Amino acid sequence: MATSARHSLDPLSQLESGFHGTVVRPESPEYDEARAVWNGMIDKRPRAVARCADVEDVVRSVEFARRYRWPLAVRGGSHNVAGLATVDDGLVIDLSAMRRVTVDAARRVARVEGGATWADVDGAGQEHALSTPGGLISETGVAGLTLSGGLGWLRGKHGVTCDNVLSAELVTADGRVVTASESENPDLLWALRGGGGNFGVVTAFAFRLHPVGPEVMFAFAFHDGSRRREALRFFREFSATTPDELAPVAVLGTVPQGAPEFPPETYGRTFTAFAGAYIGTVEEGERIVRPLREFGEPLADFSGRTSWLDVQSVFDAEYPRGQRYYWKSALLDDLTDEVIEVIARAADAQVSELTTIDVWHLGGAVRREPPGGSAFGGRTASFMASPEANWLLPSGDAANMQWARKLVADLQPFSGGANYLNFPGLIEEGEGLMRAAFGDRFERLVAVKTKWDPENLFRMNQNISPRQQTA
Repeated sequence: MATSARHSLDPLSQLESGFHGTVVRPESPEYDEARAVWNGMIDKRPRAVARCADVEDVVRSVEFARRYRWPLAVRGGSHNVAGLATVDDGLVIDLSAMRRVTVDAARRVARVEGGATWADVDGAGQEHALSTPGGLISETGVAGLTLSGGLGWLRGKHGVTCDNVLSAELVTADGRVVTASESENPDLLWALRGGGGNFGVVTAFAFRLHPVGPEVMFAFAFHDGSRRREALRFFREFSATTPDELAPVAVLGTVPQGAPEFPPETYGRTFTAFAGAYIGTVEEGERIVRPLREFGEPLADFSGRTSWLDVQSVFDAEYPRGQRYYWKSALLDDLTDEVIEVIARAADAQVSELTTIDVWHLGGAVRREPPGGSAFGGRTASFMASPEANWLLPSGDAANMQWARKLVADLQPFSGGANYLNFPGLIEEGEGLMRAAFGDRFERLVAVKTKWDPENLFRMNQNISPRQQTA
């Protein structure tokens, strides 16, 4: 058979020809591993996974998907809870081999490839006692977290992750490689700072770095869950006076059976934990976090002087790959007594002992726009409540998802429907959701989307639809 005829019958051969990485087909031995993502609820079967070795591979993959009109997903760390890193009957652009991190310590800038995880960034940065705001789990992909905001321990002092993006290299829907910065395509930089994966495949970021570590003071104290209402009121008052160097989180949950780090007598008991890293001297941090440890006689207290790398991976073991996850969020004007009652009742009703409700204080630099602005829409909230439904078996899907949805619905009167798009549940499309997330930024995002992706090639995300083009 002639080469041209074979290519027309097997379009993937066109992608494979000259591809520097590997194109994984369904018949490939590594297909099941290549299509798997972190959330065990997600079980999709793409036509192929393009494991890109370089930017040229990404360009070829984008052009292929556009030419053949295949649905397209982009995979970085594959950690997105909604499973946005894969797609049925389409092409996955897998960046996980493109994870180089280069640190310019003198300029305090890191160049981070699109497939890197936060473990990659933290490891490279801490060689110079530098870091940039990331997430709370080191396996999380840099790109996904950044493009939809990025909340972590540094948020009070240095803002959300996307605020620290100085520039980005990306492949656009028409196959061009462009730079987004304050001086070059500034509209695109603005949109990438929080607008999600709507605008192209980011192959590299330049992040602003900040002095952090190598040691910090980390508060991590677990208190009796029967006092959760009192504990959340205390957390509200504590957060009102905490310095930007400490961005605390309150966690409501249950001590799992057999958890080796906890005393056996605490197994099965409910808790309210307070956690936070102080970004300053350890001695000052010990004083600042002391009230979080002394709220009551703790069930367990893991607080202390520790390395920044350990802080960044402290939750890794609690969120293993392949477990089932359904997370949502509500951005709150305040943590009123009414809100606390809603959260406490939901904690009483949680279905799985692996589930938590996380209450994040949002203040300090989160409230401030970076130079050049950003699309991130969560700057007016004072707190975020995030139900994290975590469980093991498919038989628990319906009950756990219903529990999380009910809590977010019960919080709607206090949030106006605003949410954090890194915790979206599953893919829940609709303009109403996006308008609530972005507020008065939404129409500007639509304009940027229309300019850079008018045919909505990049739609496997919390999607912003382009305007319909008129003849």
